[in-house]
Amino acid sequence: MANTNLQFKTNYAVSNKIEPFYKGGKVQISNDEIYIFCTCGSRVNVLEISTGKIVHSVEHDDLEDITSFALSYDDELLVTASRALLLKQWDWKQAQCTRSWKAIHTVPVASMNFDSTSTLLATGGCDGTIKLWDVLKQYCTHNLKGSSGVVNLVQFHPDISRLQLFSSSLDCGIRMWDLRSSQCVCVLQSHYSAVTSLCFNPDGDTMVSSGRDKICTVWDLETRKPKRTVPVYEAVEGVALLPEDGDFSQIGVKSKDLHFITAGSKGVLRVWEATTARCVYTQALPSTLTPASEDEQEKDDDPRSLTYLLHLPTSNKLATVTAEHNIVLYQLPALTTQQQFVGYSDEVLDVKFLGKDDSHIVVATNSCQLKVFELLNNSCQILYGHTDTVLSLDVFKKGSLFASCAKDRSVRVWKMDSDSGQVRCVAQGSSHANAVGSITCSRMKASFIVSGSQDCTVKVWDLPVDLPSTEEDMHELTARSTEKAHDKDVNSVAVSPNDKLLASGSQDRTAKLWSLAGEGNIGLLGVFRGHRRGVWAVCFSPVDQVLATSSADGTTKLWSLQDFSCLKTFEGHDASVLKVVFVSRGTQLLTSGSDGLVKLWTIKTNECVKTLDAHQDKVWGLHASCKDDKMVTGSADSNITVWLDVTEVELAEEQAKQEDQILKQQELSNLLQEKKYLKALGLAISLDQPYTVLTVIKAIRQGEDRQELLEKTLLKLRLDQKESLLRYCVVWNTNARNCLDAQAVLQVLLTHLPPEELLQYQGARTHLEGLIPYTERHMQRIGHLLQASMFLNYMWQKMRVAGAPSRPPNISLRSTRRKKMAAARRAEMLVTTAIVDKMKIQIARLRMRMRMRMTARSASSS
Repeated sequence: MANTNLQFKTNYAVSNKIEPFYKGGKVQISNDEIYIFCTCGSRVNVLEISTGKIVHSVEHDDLEDITSFALSYDDELLVTASRALLLKQWDWKQAQCTRSWKAIHTVPVASMNFDSTSTLLATGGCDGTIKLWDVLKQYCTHNLKGSSGVVNLVQFHPDISRLQLFSSSLDCGIRMWDLRSSQCVCVLQSHYSAVTSLCFNPDGDTMVSSGRDKICTVWDLETRKPKRTVPVYEAVEGVALLPEDGDFSQIGVKSKDLHFITAGSKGVLRVWEATTARCVYTQALPSTLTPASEDEQEKDDDPRSLTYLLHLPTSNKLATVTAEHNIVLYQLPALTTQQQFVGYSDEVLDVKFLGKDDSHIVVATNSCQLKVFELLNNSCQILYGHTDTVLSLDVFKKGSLFASCAKDRSVRVWKMDSDSGQVRCVAQGSSHANAVGSITCSRMKASFIVSGSQDCTVKVWDLPVDLPSTEEDMHELTARSTEKAHDKDVNSVAVSPNDKLLASGSQDRTAKLWSLAGEGNIGLLGVFRGHRRGVWAVCFSPVDQVLATSSADGTTKLWSLQDFSCLKTFEGHDASVLKVVFVSRGTQLLTSGSDGLVKLWTIKTNECVKTLDAHQDKVWGLHASCKDDKMVTGSADSNITVWLDVTEVELAEEQAKQEDQILKQQELSNLLQEKKYLKALGLAISLDQPYTVLTVIKAIRQGEDRQELLEKTLLKLRLDQKESLLRYCVVWNTNARNCLDAQAVLQVLLTHLPPEELLQYQGARTHLEGLIPYTERHMQRIGHLLQASMFLNYMWQKMRVAGAPSRPPNISLRSTRRKKMAAARRAEMLVTTAIVDKMKIQIARLRMRMRMRMTARSASSS
C-alpha cells in the first residue's frame, strides 16, 4: 500500500510527562526561590521553577491526606501533618522520613509555620490549641489554649528577639502570644470573617491583615491598634507588602508611603496605598475574560479567584495560586507574567502539537480554558475565550494556527506568535444548535475549518486570507454550508490531504464520505457500515485512498474510498477505541482506547507491534508530530505524556550488542585455543550463556591432569562467578549427556567451599535441593548400566562356538576391555555416590541450623 522500504516503528519511550502535582491546600516557596512545595493528596511535591518538573516527592506510608506542612527558613527541614495525627520530619532532598511523632492535637493540624531560626515549629489544630515544638531538641515547648475553633493561621513575628506568635481562628480575632509567658497578651479585633494572611514591614512595627470580609487592616503593633481599615470590595486570600526602596511607578506607586498588594475572589492583583486606602493599580484581565459578578465571587469554586499570594524578595517576583490550581509567577515592578504552572488539569479531552518544531502542545481539559504548554520547561499559557468545556482541537499544517470547539456551541481560531510564543484568538463563530464535539482544519492551506456537532450537523467555515493581528479586531466566522450528516451525535470529522474530501463519524455506528470540491453545499459520496457501536474517530491515510475508523466496539477498521468496503480490521483493545492516527507514512497506525492503552499496528501484517501502558484511564487525546518522531497522549487521569520514537536507538543498541557478542565469542575461541581457561571461563560467564560455559568446562576436562586443572581454575573465580556456575550446574545436571561435567564441577565446589560460603549464594538451598533427584536418577542409571555390562561379560565368558577353539584370542581381549570400562564406571559411580552423600549431609546440616535459629527466635519472642 505504501513504500515497503520504509523503516517500521517498533517502540516509543516516554520523553516528557506533565502530571498533576497540586490539588489544593498549602503552597510554599523555598527561601532560595528555586523550588515550589505543594500538597497533592498524601504527597508533598517539590517543583523546580526553572524546569517545571517534579524533582522530589515525599509521601506518607499510611496514604493519609496531608492537612498541612511547613518548610524551615534554611530550606533544610520539611515537616508534614496528616489526618492520622502524626507529624513527620523529612530530609526532602532524599525523600526520607527522619523522625515521626504524635501531634498531641486531638484532631488534625490545620496550619503550621517555622520561625526565622528554623528551630521552633508552631502547629495550629482544629481543636483550638497551638503547640510549639523545638525540632532540634525534639520536645513540645508550649501549649497555647484560648482560640475558638479551627486555628487556620499561625505566624511568628519576623524579629525573633520579640518571641511573639500571631494566630487566628474562627472567632475572626488575631491573637498575639508572648512566648516567654505563654500568655495571649491581646486580641486584635477588626475583621468579621476569617483572617487569611498577615505580613509585616521590615522594622516589624506595622502589620497588614487580610480577610474574607472584604477589608484589609493596617496595625500598629506598638499600640496594638488599627492604623487604617482599607475596604477592598472582594474576599481577600493573600496580601503582600511592596518593598519601600523599589521603583513601582509602573503600577501606580507615586510615594514612599506603605503600599500592599491583594489577591482574592476577583482573580486580579490590586495595589493599595495604606495611608489613603486608595487602589492605585488594578491588574488588567485578559481581553476575552470578563470580571466576575458579585454572585460568582461568593462561590468558593469560582475558577477566576486567587487563593494564595506569595512574595519572592530575592528575584522581586510575586506568585499567585488560582482556584483552578494554577501557579502563576509575576515579575515586579510591571507585574508581567513570567511562568505559569498547571497543578491539576482534571480530565484531558484532547491534545495537539503546536508551534515550530512541535515545541508546544495545546490541551483541552474539562474546563473552558485552553492550556498551551512549552515542552522545554512545562510553563503554561492559559487561553480564555470559550465559556464552557472545550471538547476538541485541531492544528493547521504550519503549526502556528489551530482551531477549537466547545460545549458553548462555538468554534474559535487561535494564532501563536512565532517570536514571543503568545497565543491569541483571531476568529470565532457560533451557529450550531448544540455542543460542538469535533473540529478539523484544511490540510493544504489555512482556508477553512469543519465542525461536527451534537445537533447532528456538519458545518464548513471559511477563513479570511488575512487574519486580524489583535483580539480587538477578531473576525466573525460564518458557515459556508451546513449539512445534516447523521442521525446521532457527530463524534469526529476529518479532511483529506488534498482538501477535497470530508469524513465524518457518528454515534449512529456509521462513517460517511463527503465531497468538498464544489461550491456551496457538501455532497454525500458514500457510507461506511460495519461497526457495531458508535464511531469515535475517523482519519485519512496520508498516501493511500484509505480511511481509518475507530469505534466503541473495540475495533479499528480500514476502508477503501473507491467502493466503501472494509479492507482490514484491527482487534486488540478491551474497550472503546477513542482515537486513531496514521504514522510511518501511512504504513502503521496508532490507536488509543478506554482501557488506558496505546497500541502501534503494522497495517500490512495486521500485527500489534507494541502496546504502551502509561495511563490509568481513558486516553482521549492522541496526536503525532509533523516529523513523525514523537507523539503525545492525554488521558482522563489528568496525565499528558510525550512519547519519543526509539526504534532507531533500539536498533543501534541491538546491533552494538550483537557486535560485542561476536567479538567476545571470537575472544573466547582464541582463549580456548591458547588454553587460557580461567579467562575463557570468566568471559563465558559474563556472556550469561550456560552452553558456552559448558563448552569451556568440557575443554578443561579433555586435557591431562583434568581434575587438578579444573580445581585450579574454578577456585580462582570470583564469588558472583561461582554463584552463576552453581546455577548453570543445576541446568546441566538435568541432561544425561552433561551430568558428568556438572558432577565434576559440583565435586570441586562442595569439596573446597565451606557451607557458610555456599549459603551466601542467591538461591543456594534451592539449587542444592534441585540437584538431588537428578543425581539419584543418574546413579540408578549408572548402576543399571554396570549390571548390564557385568551380565554381558558373564555371557561372553560362558558362550561357546561350535567347531571353534575353547577360548579364542580376541575373546580375552574384548573381556579385558569390558573389565576396564566397568572399572571406570564403578569409579565414576563411587565419585557420584560420595558427592550425593556429602550433599545430603550438608543439606541436613543446613536444615538443622535453620530449625535451631527458628527455635531460638520463638524462645526469645516468648
